[in-house]
Amino acid sequence: MQAGVEIRVKGKVQGVGFRPAVWQIAHQMGLCGDVSNDSEGVLIHLPAEADIAGFISRLQAQCPPLARIDHIGQQHYTFEQCPAAFTITASGQGEMDTEIIPDAATCDVCLSELFAPGNRRYRYPFINCTHCGPRFTIIRGMPYDRPNTAMSVFPFCPVCQHEYRDPADRRFHAQPNACPDCGPHIWLTDPQQQITARFDDALSAAVRLLKDGKILAMQGLGGFHLVADAQNSDAVAVLRARKHRPAKPFAVMIPSVDWLAECTGRKPDPGLITLLKSPAAPIVLTDEPEVIAALSPLVAPGLCETGIMLPSNPLQHLLLHDIQRPLIMTSGNASGHTPALDHAAAFEQLSSIADAFLLHNREIIQRADDSLVRYQSGDIQVLRRARGYVPDAIDVSTVTGKNPPAVLALGGDLKNTFCLLHHQQLITGPHLGDLADLSVQGQLEASLKLFERIYQFKPQVIAGDAHPGYISHQMGMALAQAHQVPFMPVYHHHAHIAACLAEHGWRQEDGEVVGIALDGLGYGADNTLWGGEILAGDYRHMTRTGGLPAVSLPGGDKAAVQPWRNLLAHLYHAGLWPSSPLASRLAGKNVSLLIKAIEQGINAPKASSCGRLFDAVACALGLTADQISWEGEAACALENCALQCHNQNELITGETLPLTADNTINLRPLWQMLADDTQTIPERAFRFHVLLANTVAGLADDTATRKNTDTIVLSGGVFNNRLLRRIIKDRLSHRQVREPRQLPCGDGGIAAGQALIAAMTLLN
Repeated sequence: MQAGVEIRVKGKVQGVGFRPAVWQIAHQMGLCGDVSNDSEGVLIHLPAEADIAGFISRLQAQCPPLARIDHIGQQHYTFEQCPAAFTITASGQGEMDTEIIPDAATCDVCLSELFAPGNRRYRYPFINCTHCGPRFTIIRGMPYDRPNTAMSVFPFCPVCQHEYRDPADRRFHAQPNACPDCGPHIWLTDPQQQITARFDDALSAAVRLLKDGKILAMQGLGGFHLVADAQNSDAVAVLRARKHRPAKPFAVMIPSVDWLAECTGRKPDPGLITLLKSPAAPIVLTDEPEVIAALSPLVAPGLCETGIMLPSNPLQHLLLHDIQRPLIMTSGNASGHTPALDHAAAFEQLSSIADAFLLHNREIIQRADDSLVRYQSGDIQVLRRARGYVPDAIDVSTVTGKNPPAVLALGGDLKNTFCLLHHQQLITGPHLGDLADLSVQGQLEASLKLFERIYQFKPQVIAGDAHPGYISHQMGMALAQAHQVPFMPVYHHHAHIAACLAEHGWRQEDGEVVGIALDGLGYGADNTLWGGEILAGDYRHMTRTGGLPAVSLPGGDKAAVQPWRNLLAHLYHAGLWPSSPLASRLAGKNVSLLIKAIEQGINAPKASSCGRLFDAVACALGLTADQISWEGEAACALENCALQCHNQNELITGETLPLTADNTINLRPLWQMLADDTQTIPERAFRFHVLLANTVAGLADDTATRKNTDTIVLSGGVFNNRLLRRIIKDRLSHRQVREPRQLPCGDGGIAAGQALIAAMTLLN
């Protein structure tokens, strides 16, 4: 028996080389004892006489690159036998209270080995170590050990086994560790599933096909991609035609940072490079004109931003290294389907799109789309939180206190993600998409089961969108019944504001805030559809204090894809139909039936939707087609047009729109301004942004004064609009403005808000 100290470390400490780091520090200090993983994190045992403070100091200083220490605790411990050395022991079980690590982009050391001819992993498409490689996409359960991953079917060769067991090796307990002798491999097939090449020959053949303008379906870490030459307009046109994607922008994978520097003719922004080369390796929206000019105009037609990314896994590095040109790297799915995750789904969906398939034999356990962020002058905004970020947890201990209830929140029907509130942490699931798609519902159900299994999670309450017609609402009700726990409906825009508050650590006792919630549609507290609200409240209560007027959506859901319907409704409600010159935009449309529908309220529900207002304005200025092919298409065209205005400074005034007695915005003067053809179209587009921004900011400012608060929160998908957000923030520069950073401002973030609202309501 010997007296000792037990050190408990919590955070991102599994699958990141944390135990070998502990082992190396112990050897540096000449200490005996042991270290192990369990479901709560990492457990370290040291003799009582050891320099514990010095050990912890070194541990914090030498934390591995992918690790993050959230908490270190100590308590007394007794060794049954005096330790003679420092050892790494087997993992234990228990209730999950540690973090699963997101997939991490190939590290620089592995990258150098990948292209070193003398290395035994030279050009091996699955090279990895404890500092990089797949994590979340291959995990089946916890603790994170090889038998609980997709690598369980690949027995180690003797050399890989030695690396895996050597604490001094960079690949110690790297669960995906493999080499050409014992690991996964690649091959190329035609659409009829006939193998045409294997191993490195498959890669060479894929490069030749892409150079010839062909389309490649490529299996990645978290799903399939469709790949094409981003500088070949013929190839891009073929991809658009086959994928039935006429206008939605494609993401582009660039060969290297050097390519970016050569393209722009200058050294890129260091912040941009850091983001591109980060372990998350997201798609980053850039407005560099030289980058846009270097690509086919069909990549992002009519837009002044392009999404670029660097290779994030070894197979992509090899492909881009060999072809040395930018490639479209877009989701591998047919129109109306989720991205394929296995070979059968890939051939079923993509055989009519792809000319060849680059495949491998490592199973994808969990879907992980590419993350999407916007970077502007050091400012980072997450638009889609997926690969590289999920399932990183957001600590909300300052918000919830010590013992928050376990909450499962199901998000909304569009851009669906779910969220677990588990041990003072918000754990968001992967981006899934539109729940109207049955395959997305299936992926949501599978993901929920996986998360419940690996976190040993049992919800005490299930939260979901308050709209009774939403699929997420109905699924939440069914899950609550199955788990025999309450279901808590949460209003859509309340969730938007709460999600932003959560990531900023706002506590209930910090008081009320004012929220500006601008988006497409969301169920409101008065059982109507909202989309342009000024709100005031906290996690438990939030009330509407003003906003946009409720305007009919003629044809219901059709109004979301046919902007001209929204223009008709707005002109009608503003008392300008058919006298406004803008009515000419609707020539040839059968509007008489729609006017009757609006008047009689037949399939024309009213909504204060800011998103539909943007669609209507884009139509009024002739910037959009009769029917759009992707959400946000008309709004992006309107913003891009406004950004082309050459006299922006002259048009930034304090001008606002009038208000009614209940603080509803009167849009009639707006439509009169838009009909004034003495101004250019870009000028009118810019003035629209100024008028709307000034008016909603003024409403929020007045509400903040009445509520005696200085904090104003911006959220909702419309805040993806850079121009509108900038003007509103400038107008509110004297206030404390909070906006989403780690979570999307659109519907991809609302599950986190739902979870916090449910928890804080129960803690009341």
